[in-house]
Amino acid sequence: MLHHNLKIKNDVLKRLSYIIGHLEGVDRMVQGDKYCIEIVKQIQAIQSALTKVSEIVLEDHLKTCVSTAIKEGHGGKYIREIMEAIKHKSKTK
Repeated sequence: MLHHNLKIKNDVLKRLSYIIGHLEGVDRMVQGDKYCIEIVKQIQAIQSALTKVSEIVLEDHLKTCVSTAIKEGHGGKYIREIMEAIKHKSKTK
């Protein structure tokens, strides 16, 4: 729910546009038979950028939705969701 903070939402959208551009660039590199290591470096840059976006969204979620839910006495659901997301991320590695 990034609508809580327009600055954060715009930052995320800007970063996603950057990532999309990089993905398109990698697509062109693969189609153009570019050197494998250069492709890998671009993929790693995309992964780092996605990790940063994930961190920004999670931080905003903690500061807004989770914080409010805890104050209202029903934060357990949100904490479980966060833990599931973290566990899912570690399984994909």
